[in-house]
Amino acid sequence: MFDALQPRPVDAILGLIAEFNNDDRPQKVDLGVGVFRTPEGETPVLDAVKSAERRLLEQQTSKAYLGTAGDPVFNLAMQNLAFGDSAPADRLTTVQTPGGSGSLRVAAGLLLTASPEVKVHVSDPTWANHVPLLGGAGLALSPYPYYDTNTHVIRTDEMLETLRALPKGEVVLFHACCHNPSGLDPSDDEWRAIADIVVERELLPFIDMAYQGFSRGLDEDAFSIRQMAARVPEMIVSTSCSKNFGLYRDRVGTLSVLSADAATAKTVQSQLSYIARTIYSMPPDHGAAVVRTVLEDPQLTARWHEELNEMRGRLLDMRALLNTSLQEHAPEHDFSHLIRATGMFCFLGLSVEQVDALKRDHGVYMVGSSRINVAGITPDNVGYVAESIAAVL
Repeated sequence: MFDALQPRPVDAILGLIAEFNNDDRPQKVDLGVGVFRTPEGETPVLDAVKSAERRLLEQQTSKAYLGTAGDPVFNLAMQNLAFGDSAPADRLTTVQTPGGSGSLRVAAGLLLTASPEVKVHVSDPTWANHVPLLGGAGLALSPYPYYDTNTHVIRTDEMLETLRALPKGEVVLFHACCHNPSGLDPSDDEWRAIADIVVERELLPFIDMAYQGFSRGLDEDAFSIRQMAARVPEMIVSTSCSKNFGLYRDRVGTLSVLSADAATAKTVQSQLSYIARTIYSMPPDHGAAVVRTVLEDPQLTARWHEELNEMRGRLLDMRALLNTSLQEHAPEHDFSHLIRATGMFCFLGLSVEQVDALKRDHGVYMVGSSRINVAGITPDNVGYVAESIAAVL
């Protein structure tokens, strides 16, 4: 039966990890993999998470099934974190999912069930897994203008013009904050303009928020969600706890759906439960239980806020440090977009050939588009990275 199968291409990030691990050069630098790192190059378990895990170990009495929607207390806490008081609770439905990817996949199932011919418009560029994940589920995808690779700015006018021309009822996927891969987000005024068009054209906003707290702050990073939730009858929001809680391997996320009324919200809940049952039956509990424990305890919440602020501060500091070092080593080139962007990612603006030369000649690893994870920058390696970049320009 399997003789006719053909090998699939190696995932770009997984292939990069393997190449990096097999490189024995002592000065090698990984700027590709999307995880937060300390100055020592570690991806830590947060103190608030460790404390919550110890408490769970002592107090948890059962590993029985929770059901397809997961932990209801966790769901409500995450819903409040994303929406605040911007939408009536009886119109909101939130379910726990296996990470942000699981959330997106369940959302795709809901959209296809509601309208098999639905089209989802995604930013150009967008997160590398959006297209295979959503498209692989059967959704038709179409790009809208977003990032100018030459000037390193958002193509705001073109984006708004494209959104304004969309047929009524189309779905538009937005990044709530820390746009992956560009790192550039609309301003609050630009989000208001986008929301105006969404309302005018009766579009369905589908917002992916994988980095809440990594740009400006927890509430500030949810601005787009709350702005639209207060004005639209329907919307979809996917969230992830991988980055802001450091729970990458525990696969913790949610899917929230805002419906036009409470009766429709109950129908949506039943559909989400059915879709989850057909894919993974129920989400894993441990990571969600950790998040619930952190958000239920004021002291743990305060400690988490401190750690989140520290992570955000490190990302901002490394952007500034790399920009300063590049000004020194490559003064004829402008890398100021590094400090205009936020979150973990941004483009350097290098060609595929230059990226290959960085890897081959200097042991500096990044994906072919020259998207880098600034968490891979440290005070110890920034000079070497800047020198290497200058050498291939």
